[in-house]
Amino acid sequence: MIPISRPLFGSEEEEAVLAVLRSGMIAQGPQVERFEAAFAALCGVPHAVAVSSGTTALYLALLAHGIGPGDEVITTPFTFIATANSVLMTGARPVFVDIDPASFNIDPALIAAAITPRTRAIIPVHLYGQIAAMDAIMEIAQRHGLVVIEDAAQAVGALFHDRPAGSFGTGCFSLYATKNITSGEGGMITTADPAVANHVRLLRSHGSRVRYYHEMLGYNFRMTDLQAAIGLVQVGKLAAFTERRLHHAAFFDRHISHPAVTKPQVQPGLRHVFHQYILRIHADHRAEAARQLAAAGVGTAIFYPLPIPRQPYYREIGYTDHLPVADQISAEVLALPVYPGLSDADLSQIVDAVNGMRLE
Repeated sequence: MIPISRPLFGSEEEEAVLAVLRSGMIAQGPQVERFEAAFAALCGVPHAVAVSSGTTALYLALLAHGIGPGDEVITTPFTFIATANSVLMTGARPVFVDIDPASFNIDPALIAAAITPRTRAIIPVHLYGQIAAMDAIMEIAQRHGLVVIEDAAQAVGALFHDRPAGSFGTGCFSLYATKNITSGEGGMITTADPAVANHVRLLRSHGSRVRYYHEMLGYNFRMTDLQAAIGLVQVGKLAAFTERRLHHAAFFDRHISHPAVTKPQVQPGLRHVFHQYILRIHADHRAEAARQLAAAGVGTAIFYPLPIPRQPYYREIGYTDHLPVADQISAEVLALPVYPGLSDADLSQIVDAVNGMRLE
């Protein structure tokens, strides 16, 4: 079975971890600082702050911008639940705006109507590796005096007219095992604002910049040197990983021809880094398509089967949003394997399996 995703490690990552173990400096130390510097350069910003996960990156970014009880944050309903949960964790309220049917990202044409006197921020999600319409989103945010926090968990290395993900507002990245690069688990916050960077550094480490002196309420959301050592090696491999993903996606674009599936649409001027390669299949046929692909040895996954306001907890706390596009897309998406470790034989097997589906 070809799995839907698989992290790709080599001897370089193994040696980097062993070097940290031999050094005796396991907790947040020099490897974290080196990783932060490399990640900041990757995103074209002066500051990057390593944290324990993509979720804590979002949470700390919100706190660093002073967002809390009584505030509203506009975001997409079609994303991993951490995007909205991080807003709830601050005491603020997520406000959901429907998505664009071509990109699956938040529809900027609908944002302005969702702004109220309580709105403090917008969190666009660069879903599946394609950056949201940041020109329009930044213009709206600037006009209304709103903070922009990019959920770039799936978009490391993606470009919007040559500008990297994480360089528009405050960027939040995930380094989970299945992401385009990984530190096993971890997250990164990128920013051009030194005040935001300094605030996040305090928050991630019990509000302390000098050991045992605590300036504010903070958390233990640090990254270890073991994780950073892996991440630093992976940063060096990102360009090659991305080229492989682009190669795989282009192969699928050329060779998948089943009349019942719609392939991804890449918006003009953008570099989509294909964290996921997503097919659209009519809701009546998706389960059967996944079954037939599994029988042909191809793993698939659904990212994501329910828009966030349809999740049981969000219904429990009163969300009843009308989101027709997100509802339709969530019923139709099916992800194919696209990770860098796929061989040419794997790609052919996937294409043959897709084109050979019998969907009545």
